[in-house]
Amino acid sequence: MPAVQLLLLACVAWSAGARAAQLRKANDRSGRCQYTFSVASPHESSCPEPGQAMSAIQDLQRDSSAQRADLEAAKVRLNSLENLLQQLTRAQPAGIQDPAQEMQRELGTLRSEHDQLETAHSNLLRDKSVLEEEKRHLRQENEDLVRRLETSRQEVASLRRSQCPQARDASQDTPQGSKEVSKWNLGFQELKSELTEVSASRIPQEHPSGRLRNEERNSGCGELVWIGEPVTVRTAEAINGKYGVWMRDPKPPYPYTQETTWRVDTVGTDIRQVLEYDRISQFVRGHPSKVHVLPTPLESTGAAVLAGSLYFQGAGSRAVIRYELNTETVRAQKELPGAGYHGQFPYSWGGYTDIDLAVDESGLWAIYSTEAAKGAIVLSKLNPESLELQQSWETNIRKQSVANAFVICGTLYTVSSYSSADATVNFAYDTGSGGSKALRIPFKNQYQYSSMVDYNPLERKLFAWDNFNMVTYDVRLAAL
Repeated sequence: MPAVQLLLLACVAWSAGARAAQLRKANDRSGRCQYTFSVASPHESSCPEPGQAMSAIQDLQRDSSAQRADLEAAKVRLNSLENLLQQLTRAQPAGIQDPAQEMQRELGTLRSEHDQLETAHSNLLRDKSVLEEEKRHLRQENEDLVRRLETSRQEVASLRRSQCPQARDASQDTPQGSKEVSKWNLGFQELKSELTEVSASRIPQEHPSGRLRNEERNSGCGELVWIGEPVTVRTAEAINGKYGVWMRDPKPPYPYTQETTWRVDTVGTDIRQVLEYDRISQFVRGHPSKVHVLPTPLESTGAAVLAGSLYFQGAGSRAVIRYELNTETVRAQKELPGAGYHGQFPYSWGGYTDIDLAVDESGLWAIYSTEAAKGAIVLSKLNPESLELQQSWETNIRKQSVANAFVICGTLYTVSSYSSADATVNFAYDTGSGGSKALRIPFKNQYQYSSMVDYNPLERKLFAWDNFNMVTYDVRLAAL
């Protein structure tokens, strides 16, 4: 019976996946009941011999052992993977929570550092460009000074040889001699103006050592005879900088220096911001070190700085206000008697320029007009501490007929046009003599809209605001 069962099992194993099995019950020859289970083989026409069945069973057992071995190997690999997964899971809270997220964060950090480096590199390139521009300006100024020095030497030699021996003798005996030199060409001095009469006492004289006389060197004053080409220092960034005022203090107290610069953009109805720059390089780059907010809005482009205080006209009034920059407080406020304001007597370009404050070697001035003066310029000397009016002069120059005005050594000078490239300084009024005269000193409006022109006695330059551009002009004075 066991052999038959083995045979049946072999047939069943051999025919796994084959056709349907059949179970039969019948009596054998001896009358016993016998159950028969048969399955048709898909490959064999008859059942194999018992030896062959055993071989098939052994093959099945080997295959089963191989499969069991493969299953065990798979279990081992599965266990290894589970252990590795558990290790990674345990490591996440203490370290990297998500490798992909960590890589993204590191990539973001690297990009941020790269952007910062790019920004720093761009800033360095911009600073380099500014420094190169400053270097170019300095080189031009140096060449101009060398040219002027050589020209002056030639002038002195020429005058000594033939033109004014009597004047030279008179200047040695009496420095204020009255003899005059006949007309000579100021173009010879690169002054680019027409022939004019110059007093012999006003021609720079030299000692045999080649140095200027002490009285000329120490006084620092004289009559304006030449204005150089405009040099652009800075350009405004926005529409409110179409016109404005910029200044440096000719007598800077601590903590200010000769480089400290102030700027006010004056387009608008409530002008209160005053930008302060510690260094010229900051001004050129547009990086203010401080922003003052005035307690009272100012009007127009007539502001000035002297001895640490900002002087300006209060908006919609004839009041002059002294604002101390270091303490940010108003120290004095006075009305100019009868002065026009808010468009009554402006310069020809407009802009509510009724009261124009100016600074020269002697102090603070106000340029304005009154009803009593019928529109003629009134020039008043002010006390810089109290703003008390010390003395006034009424000129014969109509304020609305000129574009701008400034004061040098107590003399008022006016500019003919704010837009013409061929404008001139056309009038001068001397407070010492009380007389005025016509001039024709070329003044170039490079950008065709000069809204502010002021003199800085420390730097011997004119500061101007020309259609968004802040420019300077070198000047030359004939010694008195």
